[in-house]
Amino acid sequence: MSSDWKVEIVECGDLVQDNDEVTPPGEAERRWNRYVELADSVTGSEGPDGVAAIVSSLRAEEDYGAYQAAHAALNRFPHPDLGKGVAMAARGLFSIPKDGSGNVLLILVRAGSVAVNSFNEAMRSVDAAVQREMRELVEFHESEEWLSDEGVRNVLLTPRG
Repeated sequence: MSSDWKVEIVECGDLVQDNDEVTPPGEAERRWNRYVELADSVTGSEGPDGVAAIVSSLRAEEDYGAYQAAHAALNRFPHPDLGKGVAMAARGLFSIPKDGSGNVLLILVRAGSVAVNSFNEAMRSVDAAVQREMRELVEFHESEEWLSDEGVRNVLLTPRG
């Protein structure tokens, strides 16, 4: 897929919320439908950049079920690409709603050791401030619901920067 796809999925991921009074009628439905169409079109061959685009698209507080398509798309990526792509999207993970980041991290952990090792390796080479924020995010999700269960706790390395 082209880089246009990556830009468009991020734009469409900013789903119109119920309290929005400025978006023209029909735009919310159009954007929701297009987002699901873009996510459903993912084959997994889009590489780590594709993973990063999907993660960065998960910006809305209420997704009205659209993000299920994005989560399914993440599961279609080869595990090394999934891990590296999530690490590439680290800054995006910090700015999306907590349920979104928790879900992404859980998908990553459940994908298995290849995905986790790829993520951990990629995180070693990012800026110390990003490592610190990722450590805080992982610790938050380990203390809450997303990464609190046995088998998914203490799996993601949180390097000390």
